[in-house]
Amino acid sequence: MKKELICIVCPQGCRLTVEEKDGSYQVSGNTCKRGEAYGINEMTAPRRVITTTVKLEGGRCPRLPVKTRTDVPKELIFDCMAKINQVTVKAPVKMGDVVLADVMGTGVDVIATRDM
Repeated sequence: MKKELICIVCPQGCRLTVEEKDGSYQVSGNTCKRGEAYGINEMTAPRRVITTTVKLEGGRCPRLPVKTRTDVPKELIFDCMAKINQVTVKAPVKMGDVVLADVMGTGVDVIATRDM
């Protein structure tokens, strides 16, 4: 199986070709090791960081920007977003504060990305 991807790890956007042969993966087109890892992960278990906002009470803005601390399995993004959309935070909030711990049992926390 052969798949063409554009690497999203860094701003270079390398055009990757990932080929699977007998359970092992060969990546070409990458200019760094991170591109190779990205190509293999995309074929085996794709993951993404979620960035969004949650409701904020008592702050100068009605919404607080948040993100997952690390990436979550791509197939859980919509389930994670459903949980995140239920969250309301009370000000004050510091950047890095955990807004939602262990979202969907992934072991990944949702954190504030701004002081409010």
